[in-house]
Amino acid sequence: MASFGSQLVYLGSLPLETQAKLYADGPDVVFAGALFPVQQATPTERGFLLNGRWKFASGCVAADIVCVGIPGDDSTSGKPRGAVVRPERLEIVRDWDVVGMRGTGSFDLVAEDVEVEREWTFIRGGEPVIDEPLYRYPAITYAAQSLSVVSAGVARAALDHAEEAGGGRASITGAPKLADRAYYRAGIAEAEAVLRSARAYFYEAADEAWQTLAAGGLVSDEQNAHMRLSAAHLARTASEVVHKVVSLSGTAAIHRDHPLQALLGDAVVPQEHAFLSPAMYDAAGAVFMGRPPTVPAFR
Repeated sequence: MASFGSQLVYLGSLPLETQAKLYADGPDVVFAGALFPVQQATPTERGFLLNGRWKFASGCVAADIVCVGIPGDDSTSGKPRGAVVRPERLEIVRDWDVVGMRGTGSFDLVAEDVEVEREWTFIRGGEPVIDEPLYRYPAITYAAQSLSVVSAGVARAALDHAEEAGGGRASITGAPKLADRAYYRAGIAEAEAVLRSARAYFYEAADEAWQTLAAGGLVSDEQNAHMRLSAAHLARTASEVVHKVVSLSGTAAIHRDHPLQALLGDAVVPQEHAFLSPAMYDAAGAVFMGRPPTVPAFR
């Protein structure tokens, strides 16, 4: 929730006058978005009349503003729009009953005849109106990264638990402590190496892109592909690491109140996001070979 709430650069193509109003009381504005499924919006004299229901509004109960997805038109070159509204103007349906990441509060948003002025809408993926390095960073890629990095934290917590618990109580069967078993030591060490490798690739790709932006350049298609690939790879690797830790931890980990069970659920969820799906591998590979990405909204 905290990672998504910081993604105000996603609103970079909002009119400058609107952004001035948005930040009139200071920069600490918390953002949440429920962009899909894109719902129809009826044009009005002032803007658009919203009716519909949107999924996965992570952090909406703590947000200052939320964004919902509406169709584009000829003026947006087919790209969808985002409509920015105050959450109190919408109904929040608390239906987030999931196996992991329950704390994100990714509830549904419902609008009934909510009118949004045109200046509070923007083209998703459109050119930002502020020319600064942070706003030139690919917004959708940043969204994918902010989801993926949560996975790294979950896997880190699982490994920290495994390394601490290894020296704990002996098995009820009289077998040696986990830390005294070669397969446990080797397995946890391998998981440590795998996670750190994926994490290093993730930060290396992000840093390379940032250095390009800071020098006044633009992120290349290949740099963006590395960021998308490293984000998807980190989410997948982190989930595999947590599953490996559980598989090495014996019968203690099968109990519902065991710390690893909550981490197991949390590790599963991020990799299921569309921005981190297995399709990102194909899309990145296509870019590396000089072809267009095979998925929409790749940057």
